[in-house]
Amino acid sequence: MKIQLKGNGSGGTEIKLDFHLVMRKLEHANERLRELELPKPKNTYGKNDLKFTNEWLEREEMIHQFFKQYVETVKKILQIRKKMLRS
Repeated sequence: MKIQLKGNGSGGTEIKLDFHLVMRKLEHANERLRELELPKPKNTYGKNDLKFTNEWLEREEMIHQFFKQYVETVKKILQIRKKMLRS
């Protein structure tokens, strides 16, 4: 990705990005995010009532919740980046 830095005369730095290239990269990240999947375990473990099994199921549910939160957070970040680039 090409980035140009130059002074803007007021002591700050202006950063110029290739808008279309950055937007393509963001869209690519969004596409990859949609491909992420974490399937839940199938009900092949039967009705075993062991403490370990219950703890494992709770842990699996937490992992799936964290995964969903992660995907939603990344989606929001990508949306914010796109808005920032357009303004």
